[in-house]
Amino acid sequence: MLEGIIPYSHKLAPLFIRNTLYNLIPEGTEHIYVVGIGSNLINGDSLGPFVGTLLQDMYPNHLTVLGNLKSPLDATTIVPRFSGIALPNNSFVVAIDSVLGSEGIVNTIVVREGSLRPGSGLGHNLPSIGDCSVMGVVLENDPAVESSLFYTNLHLIYTMATNIAKGISLAIRQYFKYPSDHPILLIS
Repeated sequence: MLEGIIPYSHKLAPLFIRNTLYNLIPEGTEHIYVVGIGSNLINGDSLGPFVGTLLQDMYPNHLTVLGNLKSPLDATTIVPRFSGIALPNNSFVVAIDSVLGSEGIVNTIVVREGSLRPGSGLGHNLPSIGDCSVMGVVLENDPAVESSLFYTNLHLIYTMATNIAKGISLAIRQYFKYPSDHPILLIS
C-alpha cells in the first residue's frame, strides 16, 4: 500500500502530495472526483469543505468537486447526497477529511491508497468513500475530542487545506498534461 505522511506546513508539502497522488491514479482514468467531507460549522471538521472550495471550478473537464464550504458533505448529508451519484467508468475518487490520530502524526497530512470511513473517530457509522484518502490529522485521538474540534486552530486547517488543494491540482495538471502555466489554484 502506497502511503505518505507529510508535515502540514512543510514548504514542499504540495509536491509530496502530488507525487503520492500521481502514483495512485490508475492509468486510463478519465475523470477525478474530490469528495470534501466535513462541516462548515466546526473548525476541526472543515478541512474537506475548505479543500473543495479551493478546487471548485478548476479543471472542469477532468475534475468534479463534491462538498465545499457552501454545500458541505457532513454526517447528516453525506449518505443521501453521495449515494445518489453514479460515477462513470474510469473515474478516480479522492476522499478528503480531517481525522484524529496518534500523538506522533498530529499536524500531518496522510495520503494513502484506499477509502476512508468518515466520522469513525466520533463514533459515526458511515460508508467508506474513495479510491484514495487524503487526511489531515488535526487532533490526537482522545475521548474528549468532540468539543476540541470546535476550537481547532483555523490557521492549521487553512494551511492543510491549501497544501492539499495545491497538491491535488498539481497531480491533475500533471496526469492530464495541462500546460505548466495553467493556474494551480484560482485562490492562493
